[in-house]
Amino acid sequence: MRVFKFGGASVKDADAVKNVVNVLQEVGYQDTLVVISAMGKTTNAMEKVVESYFNDKDEVNASIQEVIDYHHGILSDLFPNQNHPVYAKVKVLFEEVKGFLAWNKSPKYAFVYDQVVCYGELLSTTIVSAYLNEIGISNEWLDVRTLIKTDNTNRDAQVNWERTQQEVVSLVDVSKLNITQGFLGSDDNNFTTTLGREGSDYSAAILAYCLNAESVTIWKDVPGVLNADPRNFENAQLLDKISYREAIELAFYGASVIHPKTLQPLQRKEIPLKVKSFVNPRDKGTTVGKGNGIEPKVPCFIVKKNQVLLKLSSLDFSFIVEDNISEIFKLFHDHRLKVDLIQNSAISFSVCLDNKFRGLPPLLDELKRKFKVVCHEDVSLYTIRHFNDESVKTLQNGKSVLVEQRGKETVQLVVK
Repeated sequence: MRVFKFGGASVKDADAVKNVVNVLQEVGYQDTLVVISAMGKTTNAMEKVVESYFNDKDEVNASIQEVIDYHHGILSDLFPNQNHPVYAKVKVLFEEVKGFLAWNKSPKYAFVYDQVVCYGELLSTTIVSAYLNEIGISNEWLDVRTLIKTDNTNRDAQVNWERTQQEVVSLVDVSKLNITQGFLGSDDNNFTTTLGREGSDYSAAILAYCLNAESVTIWKDVPGVLNADPRNFENAQLLDKISYREAIELAFYGASVIHPKTLQPLQRKEIPLKVKSFVNPRDKGTTVGKGNGIEPKVPCFIVKKNQVLLKLSSLDFSFIVEDNISEIFKLFHDHRLKVDLIQNSAISFSVCLDNKFRGLPPLLDELKRKFKVVCHEDVSLYTIRHFNDESVKTLQNGKSVLVEQRGKETVQLVVK
């Protein structure tokens, strides 16, 4: 069995959905499990619903209506007959969202987030599955929440591999074309959990691992894995092959084309990962698998924007050593801030953090009780793998560098 993953851009409108069909017809779809993300920017729109629920309840219905109108536009293009059963299925899904928001008593943002945002994937797969059946491509729609079982950590759930393996093996008919969702799982109480933003690639890898798949293919709007994001860097170059180790390094530093957790289960079973273009499905793309380094070996540029740089120093000029550092890292963990770069001296400690869970304000309150704190928000962390002098000079040009760190293969710059 093969596992395919299609992201939001590949199903953003009716023409894109029809192109998914073209891809499946071009490369074959027998014995295939297809993982699909929410359509277009639906996840952002569902996040807006959650924001409205907590901050401006008068706007909740209007926020939901935007999502309804967007999906009905796609439905009307794919299914001109508005009596088609898929319209009723989609209506039920939106009624479930409204029902949850009406009866929910939980004040926890992350819990509400998972119960609401998940409907983006449920909607997209319901529509795509119905369209495939409509044009004669028989498929089985699966609710991935019955397959991927997790703990109850909302927005960043940890997979229960033993239970997930059992459910996948018992519920997936590998002889069929199966359609399911990315990003989602469920806990022991069957509440929806999510695997972290952009977690659909990880979902594909989890399912591939459990099914002993022959390969995973991520279909994107780029020709494969590039040495830089063309939205941020000029003259990006296609990488033909990447080793698991190198791809994990790139993902760790924030390469957006591959989710950081995706490669670990694939590496354990040596399942190759292919990144290919849904525009030109016959093109070779990039293969991640066994081997060394990258081909061709060129500098790889990565940027993570909207980061936070903290510079901590002791109030009494005492050393910052193991006991201080362990306490600092516990605070990072408690407030769910991800550490991307560390640099320390005898009496100071600098760290670049990802504040995606909004834990910065309470963290600062606690840190200021024991340390002198300088906080730079909205900084960018640049990483160059396999750097050379020219690549570093090009990146530094015109930028204010707050922190620089070099290793044998990697240089990192925090810039304002």
